[in-house]
Amino acid sequence: MTSIVSGEAVVLELRPATFAARGVGLLLDLLAQILLLVGLMLAVGPAAEGMDPASARILVLGLVLLVLVVLPITVETLSRGRSLGKLALGLRIVRDDGGSIRFRHALIRGLLGFVEILMTAGSVALLVSLFNEHSKRLGDMLAGTYSVRERVPVRRRPLAQTPPGLTAWAQLADLGRLPDPLARRVRQFQQNLLRLSPESRHRLGTSLAAETAAFVAPAPPAGTSPEDYLAAVMSERRRRDTDRLQDARDRAEARSAALHRLPY
Repeated sequence: MTSIVSGEAVVLELRPATFAARGVGLLLDLLAQILLLVGLMLAVGPAAEGMDPASARILVLGLVLLVLVVLPITVETLSRGRSLGKLALGLRIVRDDGGSIRFRHALIRGLLGFVEILMTAGSVALLVSLFNEHSKRLGDMLAGTYSVRERVPVRRRPLAQTPPGLTAWAQLADLGRLPDPLARRVRQFQQNLLRLSPESRHRLGTSLAAETAAFVAPAPPAGTSPEDYLAAVMSERRRRDTDRLQDARDRAEARSAALHRLPY
């Protein structure tokens, strides 16, 4: 997994595609291109029979360049780094900073791909990719791009629940002044509890509980641990937000039904 910090200070988690996945995607793309090339050859075959040999060779060469060079460049440019093989395997070409590629990136990759993949039977691309952290081929290195996996399994983390002994207190507590940035920090702390050492877990939990206590009233029952306190606050805050959004939705649906009820 590669972490990239964008210009907006957002951390992007990108998983580079393996060499095997890129190879299978490339084979699918080549198979589709060969089938298209054969179809075009059969389509223009009758017209090429009446041409002189030089014109026929130019026509064939033009079709080869169109299908194997121009078409991949166009597809990657319009689809922002995707192709038939990449779509099948859930891959995408992105810039080194995680952004979408543009025409110049696709042009460099397409021109060098014709040399390092087609003209050398993939040997150059294979050797370069094997010794690169992101399985980049030569075209990727010069264009500043690499392939990432788009379809990554999402691990759903359980939401914090109110401890049984704090249910009555949480329902009466005033949570309206809790700032959103602080709530996000508490949420991140709860999601990463198992990754923290006991010392860091206790220190961060105590610090966040102290910050949260400045915006929540009344104080929790005596003897409440920082983690239970934070779990009760976040669970109750989520429940109230859900109820408020559901009430707003119900009012909007009732208003819409009244406006569309005959007679107007």
